[in-house]
Amino acid sequence: MLKKLLSIQLWSASATDTTALILRLSLGLLMLNHGYPKLMQFFNGEDIHFADPIFIGETASLVLTVFAEFFCSILIAIGLWTRLALIPLIVTMVVAVGIIHASDPMDKKEHGLLFLLPYLALFLLGSGKYSLDAVLQKKNA
Repeated sequence: MLKKLLSIQLWSASATDTTALILRLSLGLLMLNHGYPKLMQFFNGEDIHFADPIFIGETASLVLTVFAEFFCSILIAIGLWTRLALIPLIVTMVVAVGIIHASDPMDKKEHGLLFLLPYLALFLLGSGKYSLDAVLQKKNA
């Protein structure tokens, strides 16, 4: 058992696909907790007070953030167009870490980095066979 635990080989043939599933579900559902309140802020008709780090206006910044954090997170969780859906989330986290919190101490950047780095890993890994991407690929093959 210890030899298997310390091995650099995959534990099973489906380990990579299971890893992708765990990453997709956890990242997608956790980010929804950030995107949903922003979506409600947008639809409640309140005065929008939101960061405008790339100088496109507060409303446009909020819309892009809601698109990434809410809608793209749903796509990632279900494994549909996963790599495309990751791009807005990666950009959002780069902006959060590199612009909004650029002058803040590391503890303020840490939250964004804890999303950014797994997003990058999932982008490289792909959605795996337990995804709608795999179903669509199989159907089109």
